[in-house]
Amino acid sequence: MTLPTPIFHDLPAARPLDVVILAAGAGTRMRSTLPKMLHEVCGRPMVAWAVKTAHDLQARDIVVVTGHGAAQVEAALAPSAVRFARQDRQLGTGHAFLLGAAELRGDADVLVLYGDSPMLSVDTLNAMRAFHLQEHNALTVLSSELPDATGYGRIVRGEGGQVERIVEQKAASPSELRLTEFNSGVYLMDARAPELTAQIGNDNAAGEYYLTDLLALYREQGSRVAAFKIPDPSEVMGANDRVQLAELARLMQRRINERHMRAGVTLRDPATSYIEDTVLIAPDVVIEPGVVLRGQTEIASGVVVGAYSHLSDSRLAAQVQIKPHSVLESAVVGAASDVGPFARLRPGAVLEEGVHVGNFVEVKNSRLASGVKAGHLAYLGDASIGAESNIGAGTIIANFDGLNKHRTEIGAGAFVGSNATLIAPLTLGDAAFVAGGSTVSSDVPQGAMAVSRSVQRNVEGWSLRYWRQLAAQPESQLARKLPWLASWLTRQS
Repeated sequence: MTLPTPIFHDLPAARPLDVVILAAGAGTRMRSTLPKMLHEVCGRPMVAWAVKTAHDLQARDIVVVTGHGAAQVEAALAPSAVRFARQDRQLGTGHAFLLGAAELRGDADVLVLYGDSPMLSVDTLNAMRAFHLQEHNALTVLSSELPDATGYGRIVRGEGGQVERIVEQKAASPSELRLTEFNSGVYLMDARAPELTAQIGNDNAAGEYYLTDLLALYREQGSRVAAFKIPDPSEVMGANDRVQLAELARLMQRRINERHMRAGVTLRDPATSYIEDTVLIAPDVVIEPGVVLRGQTEIASGVVVGAYSHLSDSRLAAQVQIKPHSVLESAVVGAASDVGPFARLRPGAVLEEGVHVGNFVEVKNSRLASGVKAGHLAYLGDASIGAESNIGAGTIIANFDGLNKHRTEIGAGAFVGSNATLIAPLTLGDAAFVAGGSTVSSDVPQGAMAVSRSVQRNVEGWSLRYWRQLAAQPESQLARKLPWLASWLTRQS
């Protein structure tokens, strides 16, 4: 069916909405010490997706029913403004729901979600709620269709399309097993749900209380029960093992990537672009193949992120170029700067406008002012570098004494020659110059040059004597391995 657009102000009695999330399952097939609900899909634990959905629905109360690994799950969700109910014994979905409902204030519709089903969208649930209110349903079950619904409870409809019952796989007749509409386990119910759930019995082979039995209790009261069928069954897909978890991640990643592309982002190869849901990307950004974008990363318009780069919790201003194979962690890159290839910006790295950080340069907890250039093969840690300074190849800042990190302050317009070692704490004044190959441990005043290297001494004939000694050794390999050098030695005789 086509999902209707929810317009709540035109609906009868748009009541408050509470959400109970069932997340007590053990997930033994995950074969993991981590609780099933905390396995991640595109950067969020599965149960956190359900919590986010509940918040996006503007639910009044949200209760998460925990069980296996309850302490870990509750700790992970502690910042999420939810309440918890613990199901210490696994006595079925009806029992779990009743524990969660006990934490609600009542007088609201109640939506049941699952902690291992992250794909269910807010649009779908809003449409389901609109249907629920428009049809004056007491209970609405979310359903979908599969050509082979083996393993699922089947939806049995009666007159007018109302749901007569939900029959589980093991109790279904041959004709019922041929039904393709299945029960997702997601329910939207009126405020009587907790009271009626308390009437559910456990007279079954497993001795458990099943939430599906609530349907018959509503019908006995003459209340309307219906199913809201959605066209895409993958929305209610759960994960019981690592294979299903990977499939969920693939589906979620495709959804995220399509959202960005429709918003004006170019993904050169969407199949290899890993982008977490929390990442913000402006239009006219280009993402090359193999890129990973995680956490609170924000990317402004006109940025190009080169192939196989990895960015987490970083902010990129307009027109930045991140060249291939670069790694950025909690870094800030100013407008029109370029980074890489093979560069690493570690936490606390701040590049202002027009900064060039080239290949094999590492920056940590340092601010590079506008126009700074560090072209290649450098380590810049715990430093402030003034505007338009140049850092030569092979430069390192020795900032750690084995116990403490020390700061280096480099003024504007400074020039640090290749293969220099700057030993912190250290200050280089504006326009200071460090000669290539120097080790600098004392401050350099503004406009001065520091030279710290031994005087060159040439020892005549040393190389000739050295190679003749090697060539004279028994079984020498010099002639075979270094034929030009062997010929040169011959010519020196």
